[in-house]
Amino acid sequence: METAELQQKLEALEKAFSMAGTINAEIFYWWCTALMITIHAGFLAYEMGASRSKNALASGVKNILAFAFVIPTFFFFGWWIYLAFPTGFTISEAGADGLPWAMKMGPNLTDNATGVFWAAFALFAATTASILSGAVIERIRVSGFVILAVFLGSVVWILGASWGWHPSGWLTTEWGFHDTAAAGCVHMIAGFFTLGVLLNLGPRIGRFGKDGSVTEMPGHNLPMSLIGLMLIIVGFFGFLGGCIIFVNGDQWVTIFNTPATLSAFAFNTLMGCVGGILGCYLTTRDPFWMMSGALVGIISAASGLDMYYPPLAFLIGFVGGCIAPQVNKLLIKLKIDDAVGAVAVHGVGGLWSVIAAGIFIAGYPNVAEGAPPVSFMGQLGSAVVFALLGFIPGWVLSYVLKKLGLLRTSNGAEVAGLDTAEIPARAYPEAYNPPSRPFPAE
Repeated sequence: METAELQQKLEALEKAFSMAGTINAEIFYWWCTALMITIHAGFLAYEMGASRSKNALASGVKNILAFAFVIPTFFFFGWWIYLAFPTGFTISEAGADGLPWAMKMGPNLTDNATGVFWAAFALFAATTASILSGAVIERIRVSGFVILAVFLGSVVWILGASWGWHPSGWLTTEWGFHDTAAAGCVHMIAGFFTLGVLLNLGPRIGRFGKDGSVTEMPGHNLPMSLIGLMLIIVGFFGFLGGCIIFVNGDQWVTIFNTPATLSAFAFNTLMGCVGGILGCYLTTRDPFWMMSGALVGIISAASGLDMYYPPLAFLIGFVGGCIAPQVNKLLIKLKIDDAVGAVAVHGVGGLWSVIAAGIFIAGYPNVAEGAPPVSFMGQLGSAVVFALLGFIPGWVLSYVLKKLGLLRTSNGAEVAGLDTAEIPARAYPEAYNPPSRPFPAE
């Protein structure tokens, strides 16, 4: 009898520990998701500040709408795409778990994981739309932007994630691809998608003169932009936390099932971040690019975040910080008007991150059975796939929207300001309605 009672107590204790671990995992991803919302607060502030005052609210509204449209569309078909297409374009049976009417896609006391994982991925999806949002400010139609944001956030990037950021993704199982913190499938795809859109959208009126001159169009509130960029960095810690798999009672792992720790992430995130700041500082002295360099540095170190020696993460971030402003200058020479440098920061930063992993962690074994080890050619080939997967849909869809008259606002609305044309509010009402008489002297 005593033995049976002891056995029951041990089983009850084991169940309690198991449930505690499950709850801890839920709490971990819950707060990762909450922190990721800070990313969108940051994008909101930084893009509003980077806009001229006549466009400030229109830039903010685009971010709000991107968030509002991407979340439900990611529920209805984005998560299904991730689960259904890891082997290419053949639909996997596992995709059934991501259908909106599936048992796992709602309240279920026996499933403590799907909702929090879906939420983290949904916030990744919204981030891709925000990357696009900054580059196209001050001249894109809201309707066209929403269509592009949904397609990027709930179709394009998540297909890339299924291929290269899934335990069974074909880029990993066939080419040995490794990208711990999604520099490729999030940042690179979004950056190249944005490049495709910019080619059809065209520059802001007056940005480039017929004589080849370039007119600077600074935002109306640089401090707001700097604060917004810093908020994005805060949110990055939630983003990166969501890139690690919480394993109850055992070693945590990456999405590729390779060992990982938050300690390694902390070392390399901060070292990459400041490396990027210093790289941009030495090449530009521009505060906006210094804070953008922090993003470049984190993205540059992201692919090998779990394995780099911290000084190496610093060096990789520093190189990324030196490269990004020069790429943006090249785009300007090509008369491509990226208002916030999103293509250089996210697209090229993500490209450098994926390639750097091929240089510095080549030979690292993959856990997937039969998968080749990490290699330079595997990383380079995967980077080409991501570049094409981002650029081609971005160019084609924006071209169609352009032909339908849904891509760009009218010249009159652009000159007057999108706030006047589209927003029933004023960012700075006192500037439009000055007092009828001077205030009395004190």
